[in-house]
Amino acid sequence: MNVSHASVHPVEDLPTTDGGVGIGGGNNNNNEVPRVRMKDIQGMPGTAGGLALRICQFVSAVMGLCIMATTSDFPSVTAFCYVVAATGLQSVWSISQAIIDIYALLVRRSLQNYRVVSLFAIGDGITSTLTFAAACASAGITVLIDNDLNSCAHNHCLQFETATAMAFISWFTTLPSFLLNFWSLASR
Repeated sequence: MNVSHASVHPVEDLPTTDGGVGIGGGNNNNNEVPRVRMKDIQGMPGTAGGLALRICQFVSAVMGLCIMATTSDFPSVTAFCYVVAATGLQSVWSISQAIIDIYALLVRRSLQNYRVVSLFAIGDGITSTLTFAAACASAGITVLIDNDLNSCAHNHCLQFETATAMAFISWFTTLPSFLLNFWSLASR
């Protein structure tokens, strides 16, 4: 069975003919359907939905990074340093993927190549795991400072909580990208 495989190539218009025999018999209508082509699902690489997810990932990661980095006492807690490192990595990954998505949209190329999608799935999996672990660690320390030690008057609790929330939002927007890419690999 010869089924078309997705690859990085320009998306072409369907060819039209002036006549010929179609599937329905001897009439001149061309009702033949071209071979199966993988549909670009919104949220996958190279789609407008994928670009929107990447921009949301980048914005929330950069906001969390900036908020945490502007506090004077974040280097004293390892979990907060971990959030800065994880959101920094997430922001670099997301902006690079957003640039690739913008390029693919501008030149109308499909990014449904097995190797490309594998790279995206692995990268999204690593960055989402690191961001989630950092957000959880930071949330634990924030709860410890706020609820258990009651020392929010001496710390920047609001900034810590906001940066932690931004890290969770960044993870939450990375998860659909990872799941769609992983699903795409599994359905081949």
